[in-house]
Amino acid sequence: MEALTSDQDVENLSADTILELLANRRRRYLLYALRGRDDPIELSTLAEQVAGWELDVPPDEVAKNEYKSVYVSSVQCHVPKLADAGVVDHDEENHTVVLSDNFEQLEPYLRVVVKDEPENSILHGALQTESGDGLLGQIRENVARLKQ
Repeated sequence: MEALTSDQDVENLSADTILELLANRRRRYLLYALRGRDDPIELSTLAEQVAGWELDVPPDEVAKNEYKSVYVSSVQCHVPKLADAGVVDHDEENHTVVLSDNFEQLEPYLRVVVKDEPENSILHGALQTESGDGLLGQIRENVARLKQ
C-alpha cells in the first residue's frame, strides 16, 4: 500500500463509517493521541502511548509484549482502516501517521464517546490537560449550555 498524502480529496464519511471507526477502543485511543498534533508521529511512539492508556500506566512502564500487541494491531488493522477513510495519512516508509482532513468529520463524535472513558485514568488526565480547556472541559461546557 502506498503512503497517503494530505492533498487527498475530502469525502463525506457515512454514518456507518463513522460508527465503525469509533466502535473500536484502540482506534479511539489512536485518534486521541493524534489530536492537536500537526507533525507526523512514529507509530512506535503512538503504540507506546496507546498501550499505556489501555493498561493505565505511563508509556515507559508498558511491557514489551503489550506494546507489541498494540503496535502490530495498529499497523495491520487500525491505521489502515483510518487511512482508507481519509482520517489519517500513513507514511509506510517512515512508519509515521498524522491526522488528515477527514478527521474533522469524526471529531464531534469523538467528543461524545470520550465521556465513556474511565475518569480516574491516565487517559482522562491526558485529555484534561490538552491545549485550551481540554476535550472533557469542552464537553462539560456544551452539556451545561444545553441544560440552560
